[in-house]
Amino acid sequence: MASTRTNIGHGLAKVLGIDLHYRNETGSDRVTRGESVFSVTSADTYVEREPTVTEWLREIIPSGKDLINYSVRLFPFLHWITRYNTQWLIGDLVAGITVGAVVVPQSMAYAKLAQLDVEFGLYSSFMGVLIYWFFATSKDITIGPVAVLSTVTGNVVISASKKLQGVEPDIIASSLAIISGSIVLFLGLARLGWVVEFITLAAISAFMTGSAINIAVGQVPNLMGITGFSTREATYKVVINILKHLGRSNLNAAIGLTALFLLYLIRFTCTYLANRYPNRRKVFFFLSTLRTAFVILLYILVSYLVNRNHRKKPRISTLGHVPRGFKHARVPHITSDIISAFSSELPSTVIVLLIEHISISKSFGRVNNYTIDPSQELVAIGVTNVLGPFLGAYPATGSFSRTAIKSKAGVRTPFAGVITAVVVLLAIYALPAMFFYIPNAALSAVIIHAVGDLITPPNTVYQFWRISPLEVPIFFAGVFVTVFSSIENGIYTTVSVSAALFLFRAFKAKGRFLGRAKIHSVVGDHLLEPAEDTKEGGGISNRKTPVEGEDSVRNVFLPIDHQDGSNPQISLEDPYPGVFIYRFSEGFNYPNANHYLDALVDTIFKKTRRTNPATYGKPGDRPWNDPGPRRGKEVDPTDHRPTLKAIILDFSSVNNVDLTSIQNLIDVRNQLDRYAAPDTVDWHFCCINNRWTKRALAAAGFGYYTPEPDESGVQRWKPIFSVAEIGGSNSAAAAAEARENRKAQRAVTKARGSISAGYDIEEGNSTPGSEVDSLDKQLSHSKAYGTIGQNPTKIAVVQGLNRPLFHVDITAALNSALANAQRKSH
Repeated sequence: MASTRTNIGHGLAKVLGIDLHYRNETGSDRVTRGESVFSVTSADTYVEREPTVTEWLREIIPSGKDLINYSVRLFPFLHWITRYNTQWLIGDLVAGITVGAVVVPQSMAYAKLAQLDVEFGLYSSFMGVLIYWFFATSKDITIGPVAVLSTVTGNVVISASKKLQGVEPDIIASSLAIISGSIVLFLGLARLGWVVEFITLAAISAFMTGSAINIAVGQVPNLMGITGFSTREATYKVVINILKHLGRSNLNAAIGLTALFLLYLIRFTCTYLANRYPNRRKVFFFLSTLRTAFVILLYILVSYLVNRNHRKKPRISTLGHVPRGFKHARVPHITSDIISAFSSELPSTVIVLLIEHISISKSFGRVNNYTIDPSQELVAIGVTNVLGPFLGAYPATGSFSRTAIKSKAGVRTPFAGVITAVVVLLAIYALPAMFFYIPNAALSAVIIHAVGDLITPPNTVYQFWRISPLEVPIFFAGVFVTVFSSIENGIYTTVSVSAALFLFRAFKAKGRFLGRAKIHSVVGDHLLEPAEDTKEGGGISNRKTPVEGEDSVRNVFLPIDHQDGSNPQISLEDPYPGVFIYRFSEGFNYPNANHYLDALVDTIFKKTRRTNPATYGKPGDRPWNDPGPRRGKEVDPTDHRPTLKAIILDFSSVNNVDLTSIQNLIDVRNQLDRYAAPDTVDWHFCCINNRWTKRALAAAGFGYYTPEPDESGVQRWKPIFSVAEIGGSNSAAAAAEARENRKAQRAVTKARGSISAGYDIEEGNSTPGSEVDSLDKQLSHSKAYGTIGQNPTKIAVVQGLNRPLFHVDITAALNSALANAQRKSH
């Protein structure tokens, strides 16, 4: 008896005129169980249940346990901190101190790129490494100031300062950090880390390369001591101005060029020695890592010796006074005017935050064999940028160079960030007096040396070309736009063009018509064939018989046009006259549905003829685009093309469908039914991977047989189903295993000189009442008993009996189509 809710629903549907049973499956009265109409005697019955909206909501609405897990996952350190040990601490100490020695000079140099005083770089690096470890899913990432993001921040500061008179640059940078960090934090808390996947590798490489060139060229004037023009213009203009003013170089050029030379010389020497003496590779690695600190200390000494008597007017340009401690700690001052001043640059800032951090963390996760959670990483950098400005920090994200150093230094856990924070804290309080003498030219050398590693080498670009030629122009477009315009425009260009390429491929996806080919497996130069004794050169050659599942002869389905690269000498054609197999290549949704089906219909019209040429009684009844033969001429009697009988659609690449794609499919079905009248076209579907896709197709009338107009029932139609072994204790595999166990037991007992009372000597016999005998009886007397080959098995249908035209694979679909093709017109 129906429930009250069901009765109310049916009553409401009747009032609103909704036909709940509009599908009229199989042309018969509605049934509640498929086996009352469809049945096979050798298999258990199975009716596939359709998914419901309630079921979908139950899956996506989090339960109390899910909310608890969500809260715990926000703090990944809880999973490992309780097992922290001395060995981990030693690794973290080494890595943390090593990175700290690098981050101090780099962060001060990058602050200059952001148009801020150098202490703000120290604040940003301190907050980045201190906060990140609470939320980290990567042990290698080091958050702090980076060259590209600092350059973008500097552009924002310059642009906003022109609109905001009297607002300090650090206030603008702090506001930018909080707003962009809040956006990223929201994406992370909402678990939307997958949005980063829209940014392709070509776009990332172009962004990094173009930005590195832009930054390196912009630092050349400081390196050479050249002044008198802006280094924030387009890269090509900066190059022109450098060449114009090259003669104005001064003593700073000696500092900058020699510092840059020393940085590369130390790295090259350490790399060479590490390869020459592999046993000391670790020592040379640390020497190479500390090259930045060594060069800075060396030139602090040089600067002190040169400038000690010229502090008011130094002969070599230096950083000057650096305040001790957190002098700019405050509650950030954010106003609507400040936000509106940089709102146009906000998207590029957020994209840079995402690109650098996620791409670096993913790549190092793969290298070091662990998986990062992109959404959680967004939470980490979001929290860092929201809280950092309270101590004076500006936007920060993952650093490629420092992450590489940290990884190679043997870091064990994210706690190494705390060690680095201690090193930075010591620098903030203990070293400001020494920072006064750091030459600006040496810092420019450090920046150029750091960003040089971000440039994509030519060999990598060549590999891009080999893998995906269409994406190489995207790479160069991003680089050229960055060089001739700005970093922000380069980002927008690569992301937009990559999205356009993705949409083009989705809209213009091509389906393939498949043909059947019989293939043989080959070992060496011999076909695998059934065992037979053949005389070769007077001797006997025994060929091994393939066991079950290794039969050398089988059918495969390949594109008829051989666009998959298969040998064109293999002749492929439609598996049966009037039966077509069509495979979708990239999903089946509203962008490409029409493109797919147009190609399907065009090919069918070319390869088949109308079933009844006299469908239109009068010439005026014909559509204008199908006028037929000229007046007085009959239909071409030499047209031996077959009539359309069945279409098999391979849904192996389809995960979801939508209203548009299904409606287009319905329209094509109606069109082809008119073309095949008085017959109807059988639509078979195989390899459907999603229950909701099955529901959508069934709701549109697919998946079950449509009776011919002249049929009174379904007697002429032959249902074909795929069956499989149920498995478990009732499977043929279990029976075979039991027989092998009996053989092994007999062999053991025979070797010991005694025979178990539970078994007879003859193979296959067991003592009545034994466990194995009970298993054999279960297999032999099962009600669902059937045979596959010579082995008794218990089997069941794979697909639901109520959807006989949904098949498990192409072979099953083709068998069903061929079994019913004979009842069609020829």
